[in-house]
Amino acid sequence: MSGNGPQRLYIGGEWVEPAGGHYEVVNPADESVVGLAPEASPGQVEEAACAAAAAFGSWSRTRPEERAAILDRAADIIQREYEPWSALAQAETGAPTAIARGMQVGVGVARFRRYAKGALEPVERGLPPQVTDAGPMGAASVLGALEVRQPVGVVTCITSYNNPWANPAGKVAPALAMGNTVVVKPAPQDPLSVFKMAEALAEAGVPAGVVNVVNGRSVEVGEAAVDSPYVDMVSFTGSTGVGQRIAEVCGRTMKRQLMELGGKGAAIVFEDVDDAGLSAAVTGIGTTFSFYSGQICTAPTRVIAHRAVYDRLIEKLTGYLGFMKVGDPAQRGTVVGPVISAVHRDRVESYVELGRKEGARLAYGGERPVVGEGGRAGKGFYVAPTLLVDCTSDMRVVREEIFGPVVVVVPFDGAGDDAEEEAVRLANDSDFGLISYVWSGDPARAFRVARRLRSGGVGVNTIGRNMEAPFGGFKRSGVGRDVGSYALHAYSEVQSIVWTG
Repeated sequence: MSGNGPQRLYIGGEWVEPAGGHYEVVNPADESVVGLAPEASPGQVEEAACAAAAAFGSWSRTRPEERAAILDRAADIIQREYEPWSALAQAETGAPTAIARGMQVGVGVARFRRYAKGALEPVERGLPPQVTDAGPMGAASVLGALEVRQPVGVVTCITSYNNPWANPAGKVAPALAMGNTVVVKPAPQDPLSVFKMAEALAEAGVPAGVVNVVNGRSVEVGEAAVDSPYVDMVSFTGSTGVGQRIAEVCGRTMKRQLMELGGKGAAIVFEDVDDAGLSAAVTGIGTTFSFYSGQICTAPTRVIAHRAVYDRLIEKLTGYLGFMKVGDPAQRGTVVGPVISAVHRDRVESYVELGRKEGARLAYGGERPVVGEGGRAGKGFYVAPTLLVDCTSDMRVVREEIFGPVVVVVPFDGAGDDAEEEAVRLANDSDFGLISYVWSGDPARAFRVARRLRSGGVGVNTIGRNMEAPFGGFKRSGVGRDVGSYALHAYSEVQSIVWTG
């Protein structure tokens, strides 16, 4: 076990002292110290990758039932430690209690359960036989063929700070289910939860070297986790800029990649929505402010509203914001907690000021909230939920990912087909294409528009996600698809076996 003191690395089945010492993990809600995270050296990252490579041969040949049993036991252990590990997730991320429990640790449990079942999914598929005539390749024959999914090898999993349970579980569990071994590099802002996941896997009986967790704030640590010759694939969730640099390194040796990058989700609201539909759109858009304080790539942050419903939409959104309590995430009633760090708070606030300078109108928010009492008043990295309206598509606040509780609204005009054309044009006028949304009173129209959007996913009159549907982005929002069985496919190579009868 890692113990209750300064966190150690997990390499080759052992808890190892970090070569670079430790640094403080800060609670974004009150700036207190949550714990001490380890600072690995590039050499230790290489040791982890070497251990994963050494363990790959035996792990990849284990029976699927054995892999499934280990993943199921890990889910049991996480469920057993649900309360303390939810509290740790909340302290590291600043997430409100319901988010830390249900959307972080709870989803982590669910993903280990899902891929325990996934380990048992078929990896072979027979293909139709092919009759070949005699020729230079030999005599006439009937050729059978089999498609086989094989594990890729050693997978480096680099995870994001906004969800230190669901995100790494969504990488580690399907990778292990397919017979890969992993080196996990958590986000440096909140890595302690990921080490708890390693504890659960170790107690569940995962063999030494199959799972390794290294951590560090230096760029060199991340580079070592990507560039190691022992690594066959990199799975990354984070910013598009970092993803591009990782892709460049992977390209040198043709490492496989799975990239979930930035988003600037378009939320189209047509004039034909009734009052209930408009309220549903407002509630959906409002999740930008509440889920992870806007630190979520799938958020509908870029609203494209028809002029006929524009004023009512802004009025309803403003009223909705009035009920969103900003405060200590551990207190009952808090809806919006802090962002992850002071640096990120300043970045989000700079975008709000930029939007005002670009000509957007500030309809709500814009001032830094003061949270806490007595000596703690003003502590924490809080950003007020902010609504910028009367925006145009050339503004930076409309084009760039802010990754905070900020929504921008762009109006559009037209009727019938002309309105659809304009809405689609504005929605697709983006470097990103992760998830977009359409609200319309006409389902046929909504689906017609959805098919034209350059997004990996589209929500029609909902922000809900089907967790078996493929997840990933167009354009600069990523490469590849995961979630459900698509994640199993992402962490596998397809091999063909051909024979003659």
